[in-house]
Amino acid sequence: MMKQIFGKLPRKPSKSSQHEPNGDALNGSRLNGGTVNSHSSSSANSNQGKKTDPLASQAGLMLVSGIYEALPGFRDVPSTEKQSLFLKKLNMCCVVFDFGDPTKNLREKDIKKQTLLELVDYISSVTSKFNELAVQEMTRMVAANLFRTFPSPNHDNKLLEMYDLEDEEPAMDPAWPHLQIVYELLLRFVVSPETDAKLAKRYMDHSFVLKLLDLFDSDDHRERDYLKTILHRIYGKFMVHRPFIRKAINNIFYRFIFETEKHNGIAELLEILGSIINGFALPLKEEHKLFLVRALIPLHKPKCASTYHQQLSYCITQFVEKDYKLADTVIRGLLKYWPVINSSKEVMFVGELEEVLEATQAAEFQRCQVPLFRQIGRCLNSSHFQVAERALFLWNNDHIRNLIIQNRSVILPIIFPALERNTNGHWNLAVQSFTLNVRKIFTDVDHVLFDECLSRFQEDELKEKEMQERRELTWKHLEDVASSTTAASNEAVLVSRFVSSIAIATATATSPTPKAMVDS
Repeated sequence: MMKQIFGKLPRKPSKSSQHEPNGDALNGSRLNGGTVNSHSSSSANSNQGKKTDPLASQAGLMLVSGIYEALPGFRDVPSTEKQSLFLKKLNMCCVVFDFGDPTKNLREKDIKKQTLLELVDYISSVTSKFNELAVQEMTRMVAANLFRTFPSPNHDNKLLEMYDLEDEEPAMDPAWPHLQIVYELLLRFVVSPETDAKLAKRYMDHSFVLKLLDLFDSDDHRERDYLKTILHRIYGKFMVHRPFIRKAINNIFYRFIFETEKHNGIAELLEILGSIINGFALPLKEEHKLFLVRALIPLHKPKCASTYHQQLSYCITQFVEKDYKLADTVIRGLLKYWPVINSSKEVMFVGELEEVLEATQAAEFQRCQVPLFRQIGRCLNSSHFQVAERALFLWNNDHIRNLIIQNRSVILPIIFPALERNTNGHWNLAVQSFTLNVRKIFTDVDHVLFDECLSRFQEDELKEKEMQERRELTWKHLEDVASSTTAASNEAVLVSRFVSSIAIATATATSPTPKAMVDS
């Protein structure tokens, strides 16, 4: 009874807590301007039944007391104590300082930087396997330093106009000198032969991988480059995580395409996928084909596709080279997302189309040649000379030229009007010259077919000219009738030349005279 009463009485604060501002405890407290992260409950549970490491206990006491001093180097302690010192240094590096103010904690930041460099050297030279406690403390230190939320208020604004990355200064994280060493430490830990994948996967789990993927949205390209290398190494070492990593990247793409259209790391993620796709076994799984159709091809849709188009094009081409039957799917997907008013994006699409066609077989080419060359015909007549030139350059590729020649009876009638219009009236002399070269290819290969297309084109042009003359004549009659009606009745009659030409043609066909049409 007395023990229960005394237990409810407030205890006198310890000396160490009296020195802490506001009496904060270790968990979530501020230590000289830096946040101290404590061990998680899972960490405590996993260490049950194990003997407490004396050096690790000293590290905990050191952090609680507010002292941040440099620890002895690995060369200054016996080999039997190096692993304990390793744990102590990891614990010490869990303290995160504020790098927004370059004048604060200069001494402590320098000590932490030197400690991180020592840890990098130790991991590179260690010759014994890392035990479970070392793996656990390593992942805890990495999480404390790297996993953070980026201040990006515009990420969820779907209507935000995409910026030009070339015109803006690249963002540089002030904490990067320390973050870089932490990333290097994580990279060497992952690739180290002394890191057991079966043991490490318990701590580098799905949650750890997801938080790494979240960091790909960093504005600092240096951080994204490190993440790209580390995630690729994790994918290679932890086979159990491979399906999850692919699915998680897939989800990032879905959100980017259909919701935000804003993410800084799409190019780096596609670089990783390019290497992954290159290693796919044949025949391709249905899961991989669905990824191509549902994620990769729709990535052509966002306005900012130019920032990652090179990596995307490589991934697409890898699929076609793996399975040539996917060429028709890819080409039709490109046509679906073909830009209408963005000429620079259209030039990229034609370039990617050339790479895909180079890996396309004759049978797949024939399946999509009609819609494909309708679009190429529109590109040939583009008023933007770069689009027209890039489309004409397709004939410089031997494989594509052979496919076109083999199917010339279908293709030439589709694109012949575009070739003739370019020859007779394109404003750019270079486009006219390239067009003449393409016409010569068809003339040399099949002169009879070329003459037939020319004759048909001339007939169509004559019919179009006659139709235009009939339209003009109809309008003239309408204007005359309107003038006579106005003079007779003194009422204004409006005759608009913006009336649909289809309606006029229909009215002309059903009415014997313009006057009858007006009177009706």
